[in-house]
Amino acid sequence: MFSRYKNFFINLIFPAVIFGSLTGILTSMVITLYKWCAARVIAFSEAGYHYMRDHLWVVLPVLLALAGVAFLFSRIYRRIPNLQGGGIPTSIGILRGSLPCRWLSNLVGLFFMSLTSFLIGVPLGNEGPSVQMGTAIGKGSVSPMAKKHRAWKRYSMTGGACAGFSIATGAPISGILFAIEEAHQRVSPMILIVSAVSVLFAGITTDILAPLFSVSTSLFPEMHLITLSVKDIWIPLVVGAAVGLFAVLFLHYYGWIAALVGKTLKRVPRTWKIFLVFALTVGLGLVSYSFISTGHELILSLFEGHTAIAMLLLILFARSTLTLFANTNGITGGIFLPLLSLGAVLASALGQGLVSAFGLSESYYTMILVLGITACISGMMKMPLTAIVFAVEALSCHENILYILIVSMAAFIITEIFEVRSINEIVLEGREESQNEGKTACVIDTFVTVQNDSFAIGKQIRDIFWPRNLFVLSVQHGTKHGAEVDEHGGKEIREGDILHVRYSTYDEGQTRQELLAIVGEQEFARSVDHVV
Repeated sequence: MFSRYKNFFINLIFPAVIFGSLTGILTSMVITLYKWCAARVIAFSEAGYHYMRDHLWVVLPVLLALAGVAFLFSRIYRRIPNLQGGGIPTSIGILRGSLPCRWLSNLVGLFFMSLTSFLIGVPLGNEGPSVQMGTAIGKGSVSPMAKKHRAWKRYSMTGGACAGFSIATGAPISGILFAIEEAHQRVSPMILIVSAVSVLFAGITTDILAPLFSVSTSLFPEMHLITLSVKDIWIPLVVGAAVGLFAVLFLHYYGWIAALVGKTLKRVPRTWKIFLVFALTVGLGLVSYSFISTGHELILSLFEGHTAIAMLLLILFARSTLTLFANTNGITGGIFLPLLSLGAVLASALGQGLVSAFGLSESYYTMILVLGITACISGMMKMPLTAIVFAVEALSCHENILYILIVSMAAFIITEIFEVRSINEIVLEGREESQNEGKTACVIDTFVTVQNDSFAIGKQIRDIFWPRNLFVLSVQHGTKHGAEVDEHGGKEIREGDILHVRYSTYDEGQTRQELLAIVGEQEFARSVDHVV
């Protein structure tokens, strides 16, 4: 019994606290600096667009400079593919083990390339890079001890991703839920422990650093919302259904844009496609800054006052098109905040219509905006639980939890009816297909033995981040444990256990290394090996 508790603390609690706290602190330091830089770059960008409107002769040299930036971006993407596109889908792929991660180049590249995107005004946000930089920091914090603790890398990276999300959005519990509901899509004590520790230490560090950098710890200011009652239950139903239907159209629109970029424009050099995104951004930015940039200031402006419905619909179409075009061409930046801005724009138009048609008080308008943002997270990203908690943490919905639940589930159910997947899953699938294009996968069926002092000892099947597409078919305990067979993986793994595993992989050597990092070094034969 004593050895069991000793193993529990030495092999689980102690590393989780050490790696989780270190990752949380480092992530907070980097992301706080990043937010400080991003705020100033975005302010400079907006001032630059105001200057260009008054001095149109500047546009031509700006476009020439952007052609050079596009060339540089295309070369960097060729060398470091993980710097492309939305940071959250890429982080999910890294955490699941389907995408590689060179942590230092990812960290430095994301920091500076995303700031460049903000300077240009591309409608992408800083929360995606924050999550991916946290993921990279998580790997880097384990790297000095990689030989002994390499199996901890994906746990530490998970903690870093959660810390990055919580710092970027000011929603710590939502950050923890991100790991469970989206990144790994399962509940595990180990995921909870590592994520919670990282988010906790990141939050403490951010509270210390934020005043020094004059950086806000929240994404939105505290709002005083009307408290809905049972007679208002139709409002979240209508908003949820409307945003859910928009999410269905938007996700299909993404598929059309992706096909346009990947097939119709396949022969166009990447540099020119990136430059086209930059040129469109400049053109739309000269018309109105509301068409471009992260969308954060746009959301705040919608909370402060009304915009004509016709203009809102124009913003909705322009931002949707440009954001998707930027993402499918791999421009560095996040899509979380830009998507929230789309939900806010649609909800603003809907709120004005409902207030006018049904004689509602103006106090309902702000609440409808909040409902629209919540429904957007639930519908487009298929994260209903995270949407509910985010609304409470970041959008001051403490007294409207029931109606937040209704709007979240309404949007989610609509997208389920039409069988659309989350935008993160769609983007990630495209990244995986691109990475594995031309490669041949093989399926391995074999047995491995859990070695003394290996990472797997004392843990359950569900607690372990196995290599991508690996399944533990059965666990046979050693003779000193009674040779019990556990076909469902519900008991602890012990020294000497024989695991029957099957996995498909494009890189057998890498997958073998990941597996041996969990069960201990050994030689094992492949019982089955065939190409798929």
